[in-house]
Amino acid sequence: MAWNVFKFCTALRALGSIMILFVIGIIGFTYYALVVVNYGPSLLHGGVDSFIALLVLALFHFLLIMLLWSYFSVVVTDPGGVPPGWRPELDIEKSDGNEAAIAEASPLSAGDSSSRIVRHCRKCNQYKPPRSHHCSVCGRCILKMDHHCVWVVNCVGARNYKSFLLFLFYTFLETTVVAVSLFPAFLVFFTDGDDEITVSLGSLAATFVAFILNIAFALSVLGFLIMHIMLVARNTTTIEGYEKYITPNSPYDLGRKANFEQVFGRNKMYWFVPLYTEEDMKRLPALEGLDLTSRSEESEPLQSL
Repeated sequence: MAWNVFKFCTALRALGSIMILFVIGIIGFTYYALVVVNYGPSLLHGGVDSFIALLVLALFHFLLIMLLWSYFSVVVTDPGGVPPGWRPELDIEKSDGNEAAIAEASPLSAGDSSSRIVRHCRKCNQYKPPRSHHCSVCGRCILKMDHHCVWVVNCVGARNYKSFLLFLFYTFLETTVVAVSLFPAFLVFFTDGDDEITVSLGSLAATFVAFILNIAFALSVLGFLIMHIMLVARNTTTIEGYEKYITPNSPYDLGRKANFEQVFGRNKMYWFVPLYTEEDMKRLPALEGLDLTSRSEESEPLQSL
C-alpha cells in the first residue's frame, strides 16, 4: 500500500504559530548575542571600537528591519487563490469530455500546468488556471504555486513570491553579517589563556551558538536563493521544475528581463522592498497570477507581420 504523505497536512497546519515563534526566537537570540553581548558595550569604549560597533549595528538593524518586513509580508499576504466561478476564455464545452483525445494530439499531457486543455480541480470543484495547483495544506488551489513553506506558514504563489525571495535575500545578508561580526568573538572561545577572556562563560556560549546558527543558515539559504534565481530567470516554479513537461526552456520564458519584471515589477525603486506600485499591478497581470501568457503566444503577433 502506498504511503500517503498528505495525512500529515493537518499536522503542518498546527505548526503555524510554532514556526513563527521559532523564527522570532532565533532572531531574538542572535540579537542578544550580537547587540547585547558584543557590539552594544563596544559603543561605550570610544575610538575605533565604537566606530566599528556603530557601523555593524547600523547595518545589522537595517537588514533586520528588511528581513522582518519581507518575512511577515510572506506570512500575511494571500498568495493568490482562483477567483470563485473562474472560467477559462477558451470554449470549455468543446473540450469537456474530450481531454483524452486532445491529449493524444498534444505534446503536453492533460495534467500539465502549461497545457491549454481545461483543467478541473476535483477537490475545489472548480476550473484551474494554468500554473495553479491545489495545496493540501491550505485546502485550495493557489495561482502560480511555487511550494508550501512551513517557515512562513503559507503557500508561496503569484502574489507573495517577491516577498519570499526578498526574505531569502535579506536572511542571507543578515546571517552573513552576523557570522562575520561574531567571528572574532567566536575565536575567543578556543583561546587557552584565561587573561584574554574578559566576558562571562554564558556570553561566550551565546556567541558560539549564535555564530554556528547564523553560518549554518547563511549557507543553507544561499543554496535556496541560487535555485530560485535560476527559476526566476527561466520563468518557472519549483513545482513545474519537477513536472515531466519541463524542458531547458520553460514555455513561459519571455526572456530574463521580462521574467524578472513578472516577479519584481518594472519600477526599480521597488525591487528591494516587498511592495508593488499601482502602475505595476495594472500593467503586469502576472503579479495577480492570472496572466496566462506563454512564449509561443508572445511570438504570434511577430509571426503575423
